[in-house]
Amino acid sequence: MQQRYYNPIVLIVFTLLFVLSPLIVEPQKLERFRVTEVHDGDTVSIRVSSFVGIPFKTERVRLIGIDAPELKQEPWGRHAKRHLKKLLSENDWVVSVEFDLDRRDKYNRLLAYLWGKDGSLLNEQMISAGLATLYTVPPNVKYGDRLWRAQKIAQQHKRGIWGKSGLRLTPEQWRHANPR
Repeated sequence: MQQRYYNPIVLIVFTLLFVLSPLIVEPQKLERFRVTEVHDGDTVSIRVSSFVGIPFKTERVRLIGIDAPELKQEPWGRHAKRHLKKLLSENDWVVSVEFDLDRRDKYNRLLAYLWGKDGSLLNEQMISAGLATLYTVPPNVKYGDRLWRAQKIAQQHKRGIWGKSGLRLTPEQWRHANPR
């Protein structure tokens, strides 16, 4: 009977691949939350806890990487809010939440990317529809290139705020001209 020789390096590599494969292949598991309110085109509230007999706790979430027109920037603020509601409705008001490096902004809102049940990035969909502008604040730039490309396409196709009767001022410019 012939004896088989196994290369120890090959055995080590296969063992490591077997042991580490769940870490390599498995995508990041994101927690899912119910959206309870849409404040505007880039801010929502999500339900974060529920205890028997204790009311649900909610948290405000600011969508990372986008800046939607302010509600007073008529009619675009209303359009952006309505479109975000439509996207959430298509997802049964449940989203997966992904954080970047900074988890909160100076207003104590959570900062997050919202993912739909079909794997679509809602932040990106708002930009693609021409109802939000790219707004990156380092260090939260994980999908900056992806959002930038979405904005370029929206501009080329003159969607929403990029159209003929679009915004005169970006949301950021409008806030500077109209402080609270």
